[in-house]
Amino acid sequence: MTDRSATVARETSETDVEVTLAVDGAGEADVETGIGFFDHMLASFAKHGLFDLAVACDGDLHVDDHHTVEDVAIAIGRAFDEALGDRRGIVRFADRRVPLDEAVASTVVDVSGRPLFRFEGAFSQERVGEFTSHMAEHFARSLATNAGLTLHATVEGENAHHEIEALFKCLARTLDDATRIDERRSDTPSTKGAL
Repeated sequence: MTDRSATVARETSETDVEVTLAVDGAGEADVETGIGFFDHMLASFAKHGLFDLAVACDGDLHVDDHHTVEDVAIAIGRAFDEALGDRRGIVRFADRRVPLDEAVASTVVDVSGRPLFRFEGAFSQERVGEFTSHMAEHFARSLATNAGLTLHATVEGENAHHEIEALFKCLARTLDDATRIDERRSDTPSTKGAL
């Protein structure tokens, strides 16, 4: 198997981000965004997707968390896109449901090269620590757009911490499933011959 990894840097007037991603990792994370709960979610994403993920972000947190979360998601999405290359041999489609106590999330993904994002649900509290809850949806949207994913996600529950964590874990498990190599396949999984 080829090395499916990538390093992506993104620098704007709002953030300075560097992400290194290994799709076929061991779930190791080295994350520093300045937002404790977001760091926790990214570490959980790496652990449950078995991705090795390093994220360093210096963002304009004196404004709010939006630019940091968005730009980290953009960089992670681009890293997935680069690491997967022509998607030769991948499973491509996957779906999962993941509970966390009273909360449950579901995600369905097609590593199609055609970005589309749909979300159903709401978060029960406005914030978790310094993380604005609706930024979890925005993270998933930005990642899907930049990784070239068709992604449908839902969440329900009573506690925003649990709802968001279930969503990050579910997205990780679904991406792990969809990006795995199917040993029966040597080509790109599309009748078009390309994704």
